[in-house]
Amino acid sequence: MALRRNLKGMWRVLRWPISVLAVLVAIPLVLTPLYLVINPISVPMIERYVTGRPVVREWRNIGDISDRLKASVILSEDGQFCRHWGVDMGALREEVERYMAGQNARGASTLTMQVARNLFLWNSPSVVRKALEVPLALYIDLVLPKRRIMEIYLNIAEWGPEGQFGIAAGAQRAFGIAPQNLDWRTATLLVTALPNPMLRQPGRPSSGMVRIAGIIEGRVREFGSRATCVAENGQLAL
Repeated sequence: MALRRNLKGMWRVLRWPISVLAVLVAIPLVLTPLYLVINPISVPMIERYVTGRPVVREWRNIGDISDRLKASVILSEDGQFCRHWGVDMGALREEVERYMAGQNARGASTLTMQVARNLFLWNSPSVVRKALEVPLALYIDLVLPKRRIMEIYLNIAEWGPEGQFGIAAGAQRAFGIAPQNLDWRTATLLVTALPNPMLRQPGRPSSGMVRIAGIIEGRVREFGSRATCVAENGQLAL
């Protein structure tokens, strides 16, 4: 009887935390399959909506986005995107070793992990968030094809300081053009803005951004075959 009373007391204490945890786990489990056909919005977009700040986003199908941009994003942000299952285990292992050694983190976030973070988590870096990104990215990669993951990424990534989300808004703000009309210069400069779209302005690039854009173009021209998983027919028009 005493044991039963203790168990009931524990359940009363833990019931709400367990229920909240179950809901938080269920959200990505349920929503991810829906994102096969439904175009999602991100947590940063929701935050701006809630706080009354502007959000500029026009969804573009992946076929209406320059292959130069898609390949540049992959070769710049996640060179193994077409090969891994959502998580680059080698890079993650190195990151864990650096953390255990007390060294500064370098990221190790794949494009799929960035999608997981933007759809379901928060932006402030922490060990907890990184630990949650891993299973979420593995699940997203299991459920969604690479082309759809890339399409979602390119439409939810923040691309400007005034609430520009997605490549359509980013390309329009920086260059006044549609994302299917990007040449090498505009495509690679837009990619250089991704690490810090609040400060980096591809329409008014610094010398450092121009230099990095040139490096990205060189990588894509040499290793563009690594990005063919996002091509419509297995061949990128570079």
